[in-house]
Amino acid sequence: MEYDAIVVGGSFAGLSAAMQLTRTRRPVLLIDAARPRNRFAEASHGFLGQDGVAPAEIRRRGLEQLARYPNFALLEGEAMTAERCLGGFRVGMADGRVVEAKVLVLALGVTDSLPDIPGLSERWGRTVLHCPYCHGYEIGGGPIGILASSPLAAHQGGILPDWGKTTMFVEPGVIFDEEHEAMLTARGVTIETERVVELLGEGTALEAVRLADGRVVEVHALFAQSKVSIASPLAAQLALALEEGPQGSYIKVEMGSTSLPGVFAAGDAASAMHNATFASASGVMAGVAAHRALTDASLWT
Repeated sequence: MEYDAIVVGGSFAGLSAAMQLTRTRRPVLLIDAARPRNRFAEASHGFLGQDGVAPAEIRRRGLEQLARYPNFALLEGEAMTAERCLGGFRVGMADGRVVEAKVLVLALGVTDSLPDIPGLSERWGRTVLHCPYCHGYEIGGGPIGILASSPLAAHQGGILPDWGKTTMFVEPGVIFDEEHEAMLTARGVTIETERVVELLGEGTALEAVRLADGRVVEVHALFAQSKVSIASPLAAQLALALEEGPQGSYIKVEMGSTSLPGVFAAGDAASAMHNATFASASGVMAGVAAHRALTDASLWT
């Protein structure tokens, strides 16, 4: 086979996995469709050494650094199929190209399904957010909203007051238990049960939300809970075991290894917790695990 390892996905997790594998002097191919989940964000925050840097710039630097290694190759395009073959795995591209490798690292990312509220989707990653540790500081202490589409929003209600005055907009049918209600009260969170029907502000800026009864409540950022799905059919084609998280299913991994020997996974598609640093760290783990598999002679004899 031309490659020992193929990494599918070129954002933080995939780049980190590719770097570990490339530095083993093994021939490595990175397949990247250039549609990372973080493409909507202006900057990455809380990522040591990269705080305030645009995700696209971090990706550019990572590819530039990988390109210095003669055993690294980049294939731009979308991987559409993956299957086992003699000696490893075969990946089929959207344009018909086929590549093979002994091991496969999947850093597939996820697709967000957002609440259907006018003005929300166009502000995603700018003033409609999912991670306070990633973006909370930049709110600047202004009024914050939480769109509570499930009882799990109580977790954000417990921490977000550290970033600003917080209002919890509770969607119909969502009920908090007594313990969570007491915690939210103790943290000074305002509970609003009227449904949010529109986000207001110029461009991607957020100034307020309009409620179903016509009232307008000032907020400068809104934290929303998206539903996520794995952004590629490859995990299903390989019949990888999944786990169920609060936002959706993700690939089950143990120290980077999936349920199928020779296949490894990292990033948002392989975790219930989504964060740039988590993604990069999981990519390192998957890359190391993939290399250890390559050194196991029993797999290739």
